[in-house]
Amino acid sequence: QVQLVQSGGGLVRAGDSLRLSCAASGRTFSSYAMGWFRQAPGKEREIVTAINWSGSITYYADSVKGRFTISRDNAKRTVYLQMNSLNPEDTAVYYCAAAPVYGIARTSEYGYWGQGTQVTVSS
Repeated sequence: QVQLVQSGGGLVRAGDSLRLSCAASGRTFSSYAMGWFRQAPGKEREIVTAINWSGSITYYADSVKGRFTISRDNAKRTVYLQMNSLNPEDTAVYYCAAAPVYGIARTSEYGYWGQGTQVTVSS
C-alpha cells in the first residue's frame, strides 16, 4: 500500500514556474513507477510525465517536453514535477500516481493516487 500526499500548485502567470511534490508513505517507494497526470475542466485525465523506479527512464507528453521535468528522490520517498514556461493550456488539476512496476507504467497500472492539486496559469 502506498499513500500519496501532494503539495505545491497555485495560481501563476504565463511564463512562470512551479514545482509540485508528491510524498509517499511506505518503505517500498523505490519499487514503484511514478507518474503525473492532469485533468482540465471538461477534458479527460491525461498523462503528463512518468518515471521508472530508479529515475533512469522518463516519459513526457509532447505538450510538456522541454518545459516539465520529473524527478524522484527514493531516500525521501518523493517525486517532483518541475514546470517551467507555464502557459494557460497547462491549467488543470494535477495528480501524482504510483504503479507497482519497475519500468515506465501503462496508465492502467497506476493504482494509487494523490489528492490532486490545482494549477492555474493566467495569461
